[in-house]
Amino acid sequence: MTMKVLNGIIIDYEMGNVASVAKTFEKIGASVVVSRKQDEISRADFLVLPGVGAFGDGMENLKRFGLADILAQRVLEEKVPFLGICLGMQLLTDVGYEFGETRGLGFIKGKTVKLDAGSLRLPHVGWDNVEPVNGNSRLFDGIEDKNFYFVHSYCVRPDDIAIISATCDYGERFAAGIQRDNIFAAQFHPEKSQHSGWKFLENFLKQITEYA
Repeated sequence: MTMKVLNGIIIDYEMGNVASVAKTFEKIGASVVVSRKQDEISRADFLVLPGVGAFGDGMENLKRFGLADILAQRVLEEKVPFLGICLGMQLLTDVGYEFGETRGLGFIKGKTVKLDAGSLRLPHVGWDNVEPVNGNSRLFDGIEDKNFYFVHSYCVRPDDIAIISATCDYGERFAAGIQRDNIFAAQFHPEKSQHSGWKFLENFLKQITEYA
């Protein structure tokens, strides 16, 4: 049985790494476009919100380009499959505390706070082991090497820990992934994580066919 070809939009809101994310999706055979055009977003089969940078800057850009409302409509109302990556995961929360307090997209109940790394250096940069949470970790199916590449100083603390799909330990055990209905997210960078990251994105495409 041939899997349906899905057309995705990589959201361009001037917060880094969109080109590398798009190239990785193309490498695994996905049809994607980097765009902030609302008409293209409104027709997409799936949406990806990457991101590198500060929480406040990310939210400011989403609002400046008129993207917050269209994303809420498509993700929360129309239940279009959505993947948040790094900052794109953090922006899903109600509020972030990076350089002050900023309201987030509010797609999941929770907050984005500074990683309690103890004596370890911040930002958390480099390869680290990710541990899937049983029963909520389908995007990690078939991935033998669960080392993924991280670059972050803040992490997501969801109110409902049942949506955590994977964890990582860096001073504290934090949510490395979340999954709820049509919403998926990763604190690590699949596009920088070589074969493990490619498989993670392939699993995302396989999972979202049920929503398409």
